[in-house]
Amino acid sequence: MKKYIEYAMSKNSLKQGQKAPEFCLPDQNEEKICLKDFAGKWLILYFYPKDNTSGCTREAQDFTALKNDFESENAFVLGVSKDSIKSHLKFIEKKELGITLLSDEDTSVHKKYDVWRTKKNYGREYLGTVRSTFLIDPDGNIAQIWDNVRTKGHAEKVFDTLKSMKI
Repeated sequence: MKKYIEYAMSKNSLKQGQKAPEFCLPDQNEEKICLKDFAGKWLILYFYPKDNTSGCTREAQDFTALKNDFESENAFVLGVSKDSIKSHLKFIEKKELGITLLSDEDTSVHKKYDVWRTKKNYGREYLGTVRSTFLIDPDGNIAQIWDNVRTKGHAEKVFDTLKSMKI
């Protein structure tokens, strides 16, 4: 029942089955990483609000813990936030992360993936990153969307979904 509610409440305008929007962004090592680099592979593209915050740290650590499992399924994990390259590098070093983080400081890719949306906190409205994950298939199509993600157990859900889609 919970899974149904999670998907039914999605406010993301992208849909399963459609082509994933193209992107090229710098990673923590200042190397340009593009969607096309993953042709023929599965890609987990997750968007998170901010480096070094509790939920974002947990999510990054959980994806790091499953990195080898994902790679054994020909799947790769990329985290995206509007933090700088320098911030990503510090985050990776401080938390000993093993995944690649992309910097989208101008939020252009956030907007393509419809994760830069109005949020509410204590009655105040503002634009921010809605924690979201996209599972992109080897043909570059969106296979699954998780919108407004809760971090606990999320990486495992993504891995389980990937495995079930590959059967």
